[in-house]
Amino acid sequence: MAISRNLPVAQQALGEGACCGACAQEAAQPARRPISRATDRRITFAGVAFAAAFLGLAIASLALPVAERRGWWLPLHLGLAGAAGTAIGAVLPFFTAALAVAPPAAPVVRGFAVTLLPIGALLVSAGFVRGAAPLAVAGGLAYLIGLLLVAVAAFAPLLGSLGPRRRLVEGAYVAALGQAFVAVAIATAMLAGVGSVVLNWAALKPAHAWLNVFGFVSLIVAATLVHLGPTVAGTRIRPRRSALVAVCSLAAGAPIVAAGLAFGSDPVARLGALVELVGAGALVLHGLAVARDRGRWTTDPSWHRMTSWSLLAAPAWLLVTVAVLAERLVSLGASPASWTLDAVAAPLALGWVGQVLVGSWSHLLPALGPGDATIHARQRIVLGRWATARFVALNGGVAGVLVGTLAGDPRAVSVGLVVALASMATSVGLFVMAAIGARGVDHARTVATG
Repeated sequence: MAISRNLPVAQQALGEGACCGACAQEAAQPARRPISRATDRRITFAGVAFAAAFLGLAIASLALPVAERRGWWLPLHLGLAGAAGTAIGAVLPFFTAALAVAPPAAPVVRGFAVTLLPIGALLVSAGFVRGAAPLAVAGGLAYLIGLLLVAVAAFAPLLGSLGPRRRLVEGAYVAALGQAFVAVAIATAMLAGVGSVVLNWAALKPAHAWLNVFGFVSLIVAATLVHLGPTVAGTRIRPRRSALVAVCSLAAGAPIVAAGLAFGSDPVARLGALVELVGAGALVLHGLAVARDRGRWTTDPSWHRMTSWSLLAAPAWLLVTVAVLAERLVSLGASPASWTLDAVAAPLALGWVGQVLVGSWSHLLPALGPGDATIHARQRIVLGRWATARFVALNGGVAGVLVGTLAGDPRAVSVGLVVALASMATSVGLFVMAAIGARGVDHARTVATG
């Protein structure tokens, strides 16, 4: 693995196993009985693989007729609830335990959590699209149980923490999981035909979307980037005011907006939009500060470009998405019309969430996946293939979709979407090649050595 000249000594000692800065802290602890994370790494890898599969399904669903996929709903649900939600359920408990130098949660808890989230997302998708309410309700309940198990797996091990607690990150994770639970519960109640929810669904629907997209997915990703971003960039993880402002504002903005929408309060909805905008802007500033301190890598340049550029560019698309929706909230107030997918679907799903997933799995696969140092080196080569072209195509395509949507130019939208999706599909394909190829080589070596 390429080692930065200014990377902390403990992190260098871990080499390719340093999947996050927290692992370096564990290496620097005084000698004690080692904490085994082998099973936890395999579960995390499985969850990341599920997430990549969901991203592939989301891309494939765009080939369906618009009416059958309910416009943007199916691809966004597969990408956000499926890909992002499953990745969060897999990686979040790993990060919390590693950050606090705590033993991982019981594999059975982790396994059920990583299994129930994708099952729930699939059942909701199939049930809603096909008009099978009982199937969708079953999926919603499975997702809720999965969220509860993720919370148990993430926070129960902290009782045995041997290292410093990261209160800011932990608080953000608690807030995000709580908002996700409320959002999924609201949608499940609507699908189940609960009268009060059905009658007020016009106001609750955008509140549900804000809690899911920004209160859950975006908040957890932002809090994780506070530590993962510097690790990928090869610089030290240190407190930054921009990180504090970003996490706190993003944690508060979405529930304020949701409350304003649910209760029809224009001032509250507008306040929440401005708070969310501050948080998104602060996250961009944090990424720029990390980029200024980045290390100088001596090997695997394409792989490092793919990971670091992706995690730097993605927050900019979060800022664009929030800015578009904040402008609508400021001008329209707490009206259901303030929520739109047409203008923000590509920046949100591809520019922000999709790009974070690509950058994260490109970094995590060689650290968590099967195989030895030689196999991981091959994985980095595969994952770094056509890095600059993929990065430019994805971000240029998203920009084309956004400009075409705002300008009312369907041709620009179509071209931009095709280019961005081609880049994303290529990234998914390379992930599969790296993961399956490594597993095949690893299995062959195991058989050969008896």
